[in-house]
Amino acid sequence: MDAVVRTPSRLAAPLVHRLFRDPARPPVFSEPVPGLVSWRGARATATPDEVHRTAADLVHLAAERHAAPTAELAPVVDVLARTLLAIAEVDVTDADAVRLGPQDYARRLRGAVQGADRELSPDAAWFHDALLVSVCLHVLHHLVRRSAYLQRQLPGRASRIAQLVDLGDAEAAARHAERPEEDVAFEAEYAEWVARRHGWLTIVGVDFPNAPDRWPLEETYLSLEAEERSGGVGGTEDEQRTVLLADRALEDHDRVLLRGGAGSGKTTLVQWLAVAAAREGSRVPFVLPVRRFAREGFPAPDDFLHAVRHPLADRAPEGWVVRTLLAGRALLLVDGIDEAPEKTRGELRDRLRRLLRVFSGNGCLVTSRPSAVSEGWLSGGGLAEEDFVELSLAPMSRDRVTRFIRDWHSAARLDEQSRSPGPRERERERSTLDEYEQRLLHSVRIYRELRQLATNPLMCGLICALNRDRAGSLPSGRKELYDAALEMLLQRRDPERDVLYADDVRLQQSTRERLLQKLAHAMLEEDASELTRERAVGILDAALPAMPAARAQGDGAKIFRHLLHRTGLLRERSGESVDFVHRTFQDYLAAKEIVARGRFPTLVDHAHQSEWEEVIRMAAAHARPEECAEFLERLLAPAPALRRPQINHRRLMAAACLDHVTELDPAVQRLVHDRTKNLVRPTTELAARGLGWVGPIVLELLPDPGQVPDDRQALLLACTATRVQDDAAIDYLVRLRSRAALPVRTELARGWRHFDTERYAQEIIAHLDPDGLYFPVADTAELAALRELGGRPRIQVAGVMRAEELLAGLLPDQLTHLWLNAELPDTDVSWLSGFPRLRVLRVNPRLPRVRNVPDGVEITA
Repeated sequence: MDAVVRTPSRLAAPLVHRLFRDPARPPVFSEPVPGLVSWRGARATATPDEVHRTAADLVHLAAERHAAPTAELAPVVDVLARTLLAIAEVDVTDADAVRLGPQDYARRLRGAVQGADRELSPDAAWFHDALLVSVCLHVLHHLVRRSAYLQRQLPGRASRIAQLVDLGDAEAAARHAERPEEDVAFEAEYAEWVARRHGWLTIVGVDFPNAPDRWPLEETYLSLEAEERSGGVGGTEDEQRTVLLADRALEDHDRVLLRGGAGSGKTTLVQWLAVAAAREGSRVPFVLPVRRFAREGFPAPDDFLHAVRHPLADRAPEGWVVRTLLAGRALLLVDGIDEAPEKTRGELRDRLRRLLRVFSGNGCLVTSRPSAVSEGWLSGGGLAEEDFVELSLAPMSRDRVTRFIRDWHSAARLDEQSRSPGPRERERERSTLDEYEQRLLHSVRIYRELRQLATNPLMCGLICALNRDRAGSLPSGRKELYDAALEMLLQRRDPERDVLYADDVRLQQSTRERLLQKLAHAMLEEDASELTRERAVGILDAALPAMPAARAQGDGAKIFRHLLHRTGLLRERSGESVDFVHRTFQDYLAAKEIVARGRFPTLVDHAHQSEWEEVIRMAAAHARPEECAEFLERLLAPAPALRRPQINHRRLMAAACLDHVTELDPAVQRLVHDRTKNLVRPTTELAARGLGWVGPIVLELLPDPGQVPDDRQALLLACTATRVQDDAAIDYLVRLRSRAALPVRTELARGWRHFDTERYAQEIIAHLDPDGLYFPVADTAELAALRELGGRPRIQVAGVMRAEELLAGLLPDQLTHLWLNAELPDTDVSWLSGFPRLRVLRVNPRLPRVRNVPDGVEITA
């Protein structure tokens, strides 16, 4: 089914005109009209029967041009007629309606019709709602055309409505025009290329001797969860956090801004969506990594392929991308908005928004690191139809970490089986990998440091690789993990793969690392995510005179080829540019280079910028004690040129660095505490949640919960402490568990996904008053822990779980209220008949509609 319903104005306008015929009124209005229409009495513009006939004509007209559920057109006509009749009932003037725009006006009318949801299937309801938006657009266009007042008082809105109608006409024509043969042929070739290029995934660490460098995406892709916040205020029951499978996000939303930290799987999700679209033929995917055009700005449609240096760019038929966009068949996958320089992001956003305004009806996913853009950054300036739904990739749940570890070791076993010389050797290798897998699963469950690190695919892959590489002995901290990973990749990778003579360059790990640091540092200083080949070679040529051991091996071009092919940390883009396989390695190596050069003032100058956070933390970890002390003192010093929020951010960075420092003068530690203790008094839930990134040190700065009598302040403390992913936070939260206020109890209940399940269940969950509180369960471990506590009457399913898992974890004699706030793999909930006390099933309206609800269970939204 098409993403939107388009009805050409030449066909829709005469039908809409039927509803507004009124000889008693002048054809041109000079003031707002309080009652748009009346269906009864002397002033009636149309009778209810005429409205019903008009609705039927609109439905059948749209059904001819779209994949509508033809068997249900009659009920769609009835619901649309009642919705149009609501025009006379809602308290909206013509000026109000134009200000609302077609989508919000349709929503207002839709809300005035009760019970329609129960009359239509999901497909029929979708078709009705999409058609209603189209009809409302033509209604608003009719109001604007007949009113000089609206044209004079609301020129921007009037122009926008006319533009939408014109674009709709163009798109409707393009959708049903026969595509040129050359477009069809090229699109097939392009789809094949997308599936081939993006259908492979590199799993960090799975590059053993004779192993492939990449693995089929469909065999190794791990579906991640994404959260959408809506309604209410943080910490209250009205706020909803819908948990969706990230790869299904674009099934329900045309435009999505997806936030995720380094290594969280954003780019892999882009690959998955591109391959799925190419294979299904549902949309034409355009993968647009921002790093490719970060400086030039968002490309025009005809330049899409050239901007990303696509190998088929010169073979695309002229105008093919534009025709695809006009037909509403494109899927724009804009990956890494944070990789554009901060000063150019606003212009890039505006150009993207203008493009989507001109070519409406196309899908668009934009990815970003969490703090790189503000909330509502991609909103449409008040036009709801242009807004992006904002989702955040959730940290991997325990269930998904377990699955990742098992999938990783399965891939490793397949590799070992393929290369082992005989059955005895294969059995020995399989037994060894089985042992490593079990040891790692045990370690991740009981060691806090590993649990905190294993929250995204990148870190999980590194941990699996290092666990195998070190025979089950793992480093515990982030810096130590990266150090060990670099040793594995730069020193031991080739010898253990029996790749000894791929080229004649022989460099030690320290030399390779220093050369890579030069490249990473240049990217950081130039605010670039990649370097041209010429620039990279030039950097190496400039560095070689000071490094005799490397200079003796060859010139910059030769060393560049060696680093590209033999380190596993660089990748080449279309033979023209190079970047790091992951931004995390770039930040880590750039931090080491800054410390080696003593460029701490550069760090201070950028400490108020979110994209430098990881570099600053890692630089503090690498610095010598005296250097680190001086660096932190500079972060705390006055900065007249900065605004107050930037100064506060810089000081909080100093506090965050304490978690990574091995040795530091106690006087400097006290100074950090003194200068930051008054910064951790947030006044909003959003600010309170944001303090969590500072780390465990923030717990020492927060006030004693026992000295905070106000429940509002207690909620803010809970918002902060539950985001500090350290078990020390549990000791702090214990002092909040007796609070009676529902928002505080709700926040405490949500928090346990960040901590050890068993301990949090015993020390926090077990002590929360269950009255009116939905206890969230995000994975089977939490479900089992809650069952051990005897269950609870109100449960919120806050993670993607199968019906059999819920059946095994929920207690039938306890459950009275169930809140489905996450996707279910199967919408058939007939299994709920096994819960005799269940009275209320609360279903998030943003999720697919459930089926086969048992009798006696009330459904609420």
